[in-house]
Amino acid sequence: MTDSPKFPPFLDPEVMKAFTAQMDGGGLPDGADPMTGYKHAMDAWGQVLEPLAKAGRSKVDPADRRFKGEQWDHPVFDLMRQGYSVMSEYMTQAAQQVAGIDDAQKAKLNFAVKQVVDAMSPANNAFTNPMALEKAIETKGASLMKGMAHMMADLQRGQMTHTDPAAFRLGENIAATPGKVVHETPLYQLVQYAPTTDKVLKTPLVIFPPWINRFYILDLTAEKSFIKWCADQGITVFIASWKSADSSMKNVVWDDYIAAEIDAIDTIRDLLDVKSVHAIGYCVAGTTLAAALAVLAAKGEAAKVKSATFFTAQVDFSEAGELLSFIDDHQLKMIEALSGEGYLDGRFLALTFNLLRGNDLIWSTVVKNYLLGDDYPAFDLLHWNGDVTNLPARWHKDYLCDLYRDNMLVEPGRLSALGVPIDLSKVETPSYIQAGREDHIAPAKSVWKIRDHFKGPLKFVLAGSGHIAGVVNPPVLQKYQYWLNNDPQVNTLEAFIEGATEIKGSWWPDWIEWLQTHGDKMVKAEGARIPGEGKLKAIEDAPGRYVKSR
Repeated sequence: MTDSPKFPPFLDPEVMKAFTAQMDGGGLPDGADPMTGYKHAMDAWGQVLEPLAKAGRSKVDPADRRFKGEQWDHPVFDLMRQGYSVMSEYMTQAAQQVAGIDDAQKAKLNFAVKQVVDAMSPANNAFTNPMALEKAIETKGASLMKGMAHMMADLQRGQMTHTDPAAFRLGENIAATPGKVVHETPLYQLVQYAPTTDKVLKTPLVIFPPWINRFYILDLTAEKSFIKWCADQGITVFIASWKSADSSMKNVVWDDYIAAEIDAIDTIRDLLDVKSVHAIGYCVAGTTLAAALAVLAAKGEAAKVKSATFFTAQVDFSEAGELLSFIDDHQLKMIEALSGEGYLDGRFLALTFNLLRGNDLIWSTVVKNYLLGDDYPAFDLLHWNGDVTNLPARWHKDYLCDLYRDNMLVEPGRLSALGVPIDLSKVETPSYIQAGREDHIAPAKSVWKIRDHFKGPLKFVLAGSGHIAGVVNPPVLQKYQYWLNNDPQVNTLEAFIEGATEIKGSWWPDWIEWLQTHGDKMVKAEGARIPGEGKLKAIEDAPGRYVKSR
């Protein structure tokens, strides 16, 4: 006589008896559709595994958005996510505890392990993602076929698609604030925007966006446009639209971008017959603005810039965060190999930045677009994120080596531009410094360090969210918050946060109030204040050709 099977003590033999009958086909009604069969099989396994799944449910982080949805609560899939959570925690802790390596090597190891752990999530596999399985069965495989078509199109394109490519048209429903290109060089176009008020501040504003991305991050839909909002506050607004690099720009270096910013400042001063401008530098263009201010100070021309504003910009890269994981000899050689024609394809940079938020910008897209076969959303921010620009290879390598790796900008006289030694301690321009509390690209702790080098009156604001949403946060949306701390004795970010006052909503109104303290005289919005009506005639309508070049 054969012994009866021995089940684990936490399983009721009656449950196993019912399960065996179900798996033998006795529980599946005749003529049932595939979804019914799928659910019957899952329910059978669920009865068996429920006690085990229930016992380990505390292992799952309830805030992990990858496992949201009632389908993940089924014992079969619940155990998958529990096992993954245990495994990922073990691998992460093991990487953190590796001995005998320096901090830089440990940071790179932790970053690499995180990429592996993120990729291994059961949510990323069509056979272990319950929502993908259900949809595939419901659509008789059509969802997987659609997802496969999305994936093949992205492979041909060499870049992941995040949003409907036909949803936005430059100059129509995005980057549509009225204006004219009034000045053009081989490196940038200068766009002047039409006034929307009868009077404007006498001192105009010039914005330098990062050339790593398209400038219209600051001119998305009308509701989100920082440029339009500034014009509505009575400011004459200019912005630099940088040219996406091609082989003709193989010899472009950082000096050329510094010279371009100074050229824009001088062009505006001459056009409007004013002594100075307000300037904004975003990210790498903010780093460049800091260098430009140091050059102007050394030449006795600091008065050309009445105030400077820095959006998530770094000058001291000693704590530049996860991007430092990409700066070593191996990575530099790979970048050099990818830059054979004198420029680096923007898709490489896009992948690098997406890896910093892999679950949000890579794996969630894999799930939605490839596994579920969802239609692409019409999302202006994601459209901009996928609209990549190429970078001059020589400049990019110098930037990674001189600033990120060697942190030379903060050493007085170590770097020069336009024949002038750069010393940030000579900058006395009143400055407004904005950082994002959750910024992975320019960490708030790194942005804060501008205060350690500039000598001018400084105001620091810590915005909610990250590198993009922390900046593009119009008052009308009433999203996020920001923190202020006016204690002049505060000298660390930690102390700033500890004593800061939290204010709900956008920091933009605080910035405009600060700007007006540096000159609130108004003039009529006429003559050269209207694009193309001054000595610089309109070349073309905004947003111009450069932002459309690929």
